[in-house]
Amino acid sequence: MTTTVETVRFKLTPGFDAAAFAELDRSVENDYMAKQPGFVSREVTRNDDGEYLVIVHWATVQDADATMQGFFGASQTRDFLAAIDKTTVVSGRYAQLSSSN
Repeated sequence: MTTTVETVRFKLTPGFDAAAFAELDRSVENDYMAKQPGFVSREVTRNDDGEYLVIVHWATVQDADATMQGFFGASQTRDFLAAIDKTTVVSGRYAQLSSSN
C-alpha cells in the first residue's frame, strides 16, 4: 500500500518557549491529528538551530487533503499555529515508495 507523506518545516515565533510548544504539539497530535480519518503516524523532530520537521503519514492523499482543509480553522490547532513563525514554513507532500518496517 502506498501512503501519503506530508512534511512541514518551521521555526517558532521568536521568544516562544520550546517546552510550551511541546505541550501544544502533543495536544494537536492527540486531540486533532490522530482523530482524523486515514491518519497513520506522525513524528516531530527539531535541529540545533530550532527548526522543526514534522512528518505525517496518511492512508490516502484524500485523507491528507481533508485534514489540511480543516486544520487552519480547527479550535484544537489555534494555539499551536499561533506559536509558529509563518514566514519560516516550508511544506511538501510525497508518495511513500518503501518502508523499513
